[in-house]
Amino acid sequence: MSTFADTLSGDPASVRTPAFQKVSELTGRILLATLFLISGLGKIGSYAATAGYMSSVGVPGAVLPLVIVTEVAGAISIIVGWKTRIAAFLLAGFSLLTALIFNSNFADQIQTIMFLKDVSIAGAFLLLMANGAGPLSIDRRLAK
Repeated sequence: MSTFADTLSGDPASVRTPAFQKVSELTGRILLATLFLISGLGKIGSYAATAGYMSSVGVPGAVLPLVIVTEVAGAISIIVGWKTRIAAFLLAGFSLLTALIFNSNFADQIQTIMFLKDVSIAGAFLLLMANGAGPLSIDRRLAK
């Protein structure tokens, strides 16, 4: 039986224990999706300001309800592991569009970092899409 200390030491066998892998996959999904859940809910509370900001970069404010639904429903789907591959695909696309539309002023170092963050998040969603939600998910329960 491996311990958490074994895992930290880099023992490859201990990293692949079923319990550690299950908890890591679930924790990863939660951490990845929380950003979108909080962001989507925040847009509800600051609806007018968000719509105004979107309009200032050429995105119609009328798209905001779709953005909120994408973020909130996608995040919940990822967290609980339901239709995970579809939600991951949609949120990867959403992240790439966000990077291109809102963070493409590479003369501004902060926007460059935000662009790279969005692209990295898209990469994480593509990995989730390729590998699925893992055993602690509704997807896995429904597959049984």
